[in-house]
Amino acid sequence: MFSNEERESIYKVIYNRRDIRSFLSTPIPENIIHRILNAAHHAPSVGFMQPWNFILISTDEIKEKLAWAAEKESRALAIHYDGEKKMKFLDLKIEGLKEAPITICVTCDPTRGGSHVLGRNSIPETDILSTACAIQNMWLAACAEGLAMGWVSFYKKNDIRDILEIPPHIDPIALISIGYTENYPEKPILELANWEKRRSLEHLIFENRWGQN
Repeated sequence: MFSNEERESIYKVIYNRRDIRSFLSTPIPENIIHRILNAAHHAPSVGFMQPWNFILISTDEIKEKLAWAAEKESRALAIHYDGEKKMKFLDLKIEGLKEAPITICVTCDPTRGGSHVLGRNSIPETDILSTACAIQNMWLAACAEGLAMGWVSFYKKNDIRDILEIPPHIDPIALISIGYTENYPEKPILELANWEKRRSLEHLIFENRWGQN
């Protein structure tokens, strides 16, 4: 059981976690990185397959290459937006990949556990969903440690495979930048930029059947 203070701390971390794009170059103690990765490794996974791996990137050379891959894709994606929304999209920072002292590529191995993984045979994408649970654990742990984390999600996977020498069957799910920051917003960055508003929870809950309130 958790005390009231412990329970409130969990919710505080959930509600205050942010996707951050601006970092200080201050090094992160190795033991804190290990604690964050250990939190990720204790995420739930379908069939207990634990499909994740973590590539820790600290050299400027590789960070520059990753930033190039993300910037190339962001320019390509910009054609899907017009006017003010296009400008807002292009203003979204990817420099965090270069600024943060460490970037972590989180991967998913769909072959881990063999060809018959309990619970995955019916829904194959549960391996990626399990990896997403690990990333969420990383995010909450980083927040609790006073660190900022940014998830870069636009890049061509084969670019990342080439840069990091990842085997072709391994899926690079996320590039995660972690570091200290001076700019930790009260609300999500996209909400502050008026990209989107948080939807009302009441409108997202149905009873017994889709669309039934």
